[in-house]
Amino acid sequence: MSAESRTYDAVPALRRNKDFTVFWLGQALSVLGGSVSMLALPLLVLDATGSIVQMGLVTVVSAATAIGTGVFAGYVVDRVDRRRLMIVCDLVRAVLLGAVPLVWWVAGPQIWLLYVLTALTAVLRTLFDVAYVTAIPNLVRTEDLTAANGRLMGTFALGSLLGPVVAGFLTAGVGADWALGLDGATFLVSAASLGWVRFTARPAGEGADGATDERGGGAGAGAGVFREMFVVGFRFLWSHPLLRPLTVGLTLLTFVTMGATDLLIYRVQHDLGRDAATLGYVIAAGGAGSVAAALSAGRLRRLLGFGTCWLASVAMIAVGVTVTGVSRSVPVIAVLSAVFMFGMTLGGICSMTLRQEVTPDHLLGRVTSAFWTVHNASGPVGAAVLTLLAARHGVPAVSLAGGSLCLLILGGGLLTPLRGSRAGAAAAGPAAAPDQEPAAGPSARA
Repeated sequence: MSAESRTYDAVPALRRNKDFTVFWLGQALSVLGGSVSMLALPLLVLDATGSIVQMGLVTVVSAATAIGTGVFAGYVVDRVDRRRLMIVCDLVRAVLLGAVPLVWWVAGPQIWLLYVLTALTAVLRTLFDVAYVTAIPNLVRTEDLTAANGRLMGTFALGSLLGPVVAGFLTAGVGADWALGLDGATFLVSAASLGWVRFTARPAGEGADGATDERGGGAGAGAGVFREMFVVGFRFLWSHPLLRPLTVGLTLLTFVTMGATDLLIYRVQHDLGRDAATLGYVIAAGGAGSVAAALSAGRLRRLLGFGTCWLASVAMIAVGVTVTGVSRSVPVIAVLSAVFMFGMTLGGICSMTLRQEVTPDHLLGRVTSAFWTVHNASGPVGAAVLTLLAARHGVPAVSLAGGSLCLLILGGGLLTPLRGSRAGAAAAGPAAAPDQEPAAGPSARA
């Protein structure tokens, strides 16, 4: 099959969209492999060094490299062929991960190699992920974006549940190094699937909200490279009447949610004295909630609109954070863990779809990168603050405070255009979403 672009009018409905189906299935296997690596890599470090400090350093290298790459990833994605970029990222990751078992077999454990591999794969993963999000509008019709994102998010949730199980069996059977090699093979499958996919040329010069393709002169007009890499995307976020309150709300929400899993683990194992198996089924219940949200997000968005769905997701997160931290009943905690993850996934799908709908194609990489960088920056700080406070004052008190902050975010959202927005619920253009405020003018974007 040719991988050349086709016209937007030729894109079929999602259920008949073979290109999206190939893309979806290829990424499903890749997600499973990535989830295997998330467990196999730290196990490999621990097996080679016996040091938890070394494990922590690998995690730090990965996180720091991903944040640094996020500053320029959108700039790269907006200026190259996205499909080719994703294929290159997949092929290089396949080579890097596939080399680990060979090096271990020939030369024995080489910890320095894992640090190099971790940094390089973090760069490639960030570039791929930004390109991945920006490519989805080039695969499906605008009215199918929410359902398509829901399928992809559901696949991610399933892969995240199954990956650690597969990694455990592989590590026990053939070793963590060969588990990483298997992940490398999944990237080959992903690259092959991308080679068969045809991408769609979106209508020239327009985003979903009718924004024109104005670059404002770019770097050639004297703007600095940093401005082109990050500030352009951030200014678009800040100028848009829906993306601005959404970005602020998610930044505050991430402050609470990134540490929520740590509070849950501490509550179940330390406060309630339950074993790892019990904790496992609580986390599995959360995964089930994520899958349920992914499957229902498209229908909910069509019925209720963006604003209602996103604000409802914040309410579910508030209830989940509070009850999982104060309840002493494990079944209740498991159910509310599912509610929490349902809200997290529904909100994530809706916010990603909105950005894809209203952002001009030539800016989508930088807007996505800026959005991730801004709202994720509060997460590590929040996790540190919440866990420190929990050690001093207990999980119930911190969970009540976290839930209260989520309710304040909900109240703030009700005072913004998010309250009545049905943006992009049914169609691409502004005529289909009369309650969406006009997009910012070109001068605000670049």
